[in-house]
Amino acid sequence: MTCHQNLPDTAPWYLVQTKPNAFRIAERNLLRQDFPVFSPTQNQTKKHGTRFRHTVQQLFPGYLFVRFNPEFPQWRAINATYGVSRLVTFGNIPSPVPHALIAGLRQRCANDGTLLPPEQLNLGDRVRIISGPFADYVATVEQIEPDKRVWILLDILGGQTKTQIQISALQKAG
Repeated sequence: MTCHQNLPDTAPWYLVQTKPNAFRIAERNLLRQDFPVFSPTQNQTKKHGTRFRHTVQQLFPGYLFVRFNPEFPQWRAINATYGVSRLVTFGNIPSPVPHALIAGLRQRCANDGTLLPPEQLNLGDRVRIISGPFADYVATVEQIEPDKRVWILLDILGGQTKTQIQISALQKAG
């Protein structure tokens, strides 16, 4: 039995840097060696000329997470795996990724590793802006467009101002 099989859910995850354009090769070869891997992806829509193109992009380009037991020396094979640039270490010791980070990412992903959209917004919802010049402002959702843009009403200087913002810059206000 190798060190990678039957790992408990509490086993640590580590970060691997892949060689340029070799993510799939590294992933395939790590899986062949029985190392569990995790690389969250997200669906993106980009306008290309007059058309929209749908693509799947890595959430962390050039990196993936790998799980192993550091007490067994077989983990050293990761650095020699085709497609892998290096296991991210501090000194000569691999440093585990915080469990809460991986748990949070896995919770927000579908079974295939695709990042699920944020919680659904509805007209009239109170939302907090989480990025951009109006970060931390609370607004009201007025209109939601299919291209993931949202029209919101901001309370600024005693009046309401209508503005458009990407849905990814919003979260429901608690």
